[in-house]
Amino acid sequence: MKKRILAIAFVLCTCLNFAPGVRALEGEARRAADTLITLGLLEEADYDLSAPVDRMTAVRTLVKLSGGAGDADAGSARFRDVPKDAAAPIGYAVGRGWVAGVSETEFGPAQNVMANDWFSMLLRMLGRDGVEPSDAALYARRVGLSTRAYTGLLTFGDLCESVRDTLLFAYPDGQSVVDRLTARGICTAPAVNALGLKNPELTARQVSDRHMSAVFSLVLYDAEDSLEGEDAFADASGFFISPDGIAVTNYHSIDGARRAVATLVTGESCFVSRVLWYDTGMDLAVIRVSRTTLDNREIPRFATLELVGTRDLRPGDIAYTLSNPLGLGLAVSAGVVSATAREVERYTLPCVMNTADISQGSSGGALLNVFGHVVGVTSGAYRIGNSMYLAVPVDIIKTLDLGGEGETLTEVADREEQTRREAEGELEEPENVGQD
Repeated sequence: MKKRILAIAFVLCTCLNFAPGVRALEGEARRAADTLITLGLLEEADYDLSAPVDRMTAVRTLVKLSGGAGDADAGSARFRDVPKDAAAPIGYAVGRGWVAGVSETEFGPAQNVMANDWFSMLLRMLGRDGVEPSDAALYARRVGLSTRAYTGLLTFGDLCESVRDTLLFAYPDGQSVVDRLTARGICTAPAVNALGLKNPELTARQVSDRHMSAVFSLVLYDAEDSLEGEDAFADASGFFISPDGIAVTNYHSIDGARRAVATLVTGESCFVSRVLWYDTGMDLAVIRVSRTTLDNREIPRFATLELVGTRDLRPGDIAYTLSNPLGLGLAVSAGVVSATAREVERYTLPCVMNTADISQGSSGGALLNVFGHVVGVTSGAYRIGNSMYLAVPVDIIKTLDLGGEGETLTEVADREEQTRREAEGELEEPENVGQD
């Protein structure tokens, strides 16, 4: 939230910070394993969650997760080291291009699996081809397939957590993994419902897990050639609404900025390349974030949030925020909607007032309803008062044509600076040319 424009109470939000561990936590992994056992995707046993996963186990799990029959085909016939009881799932996965052997004649079933190896298989199974194997785990985090960072050797606990998180991920046709498994009779509807997987109302933990990947922190600079941290003049937030980089923030977040850097939950950073639309009175802006990172890596797609607006919002509804409070990093907070159309002097639109904590740096973040849909853009707070936070409704953004080229941050900054100076009488009226 921009320090020189918006004063807001310095209250750290009660939140779930994203501090991913290198390995699955025992309790979390155990819960994930229990979920898979309940769904019939894992046999009940006393698993060593810290044990490394081998290729045979990974492929068996992958085929089970896909809902495939695992019928043997020519895909495994050429491998000399595949046990008979593993020929079907390995043949099924190899035949569909989800995994390959370690050589022409060996599959390497006992070899340990690295995180990138597993997510590479998983992404192919989900129809996400073209992802570099060395980038697979990072890609999974970036698009919201995984809820934490996975690196190095994959443990059985990691496998269970990642499979559980995959259940609600969608195939290209829009059907979720768990819906396909249920349709094919692999999972039962009572088991799915008992686990709450189809419950449309989300907890704060679920909002953070499923949607944090679509939010980013912003660092603003008042010079085009400034990139050093000490030269930044403000921190803010934003969130993606299209996989190609169209995003939403507050206007005041970018006001005066000539360079801005968006940092994703993965730690990757990209420039803000264009401003597609903005309105100073509404305090809204639609920007485009470059799909090339500062270290010249290409990002195929971004995770996104769905805009629904405030039509169905009511006082007392649960609300969540995803933003970058105090510039400390992405975080989630929870509260309730206090009012859906509060008139505030500085805004031309009535605002949503709510109790979900935000702080400086949160401007441009997402205010979500209990279903994980965006109703507003977190923008400010009353100077005096408790838990009186404001968000600008996103209804107008749903109506915009965002197909234009837009402008650079510098072009916007120059125009608005000139407009302010004219309003303050600092510029003389231009002389008429060519008249007597």
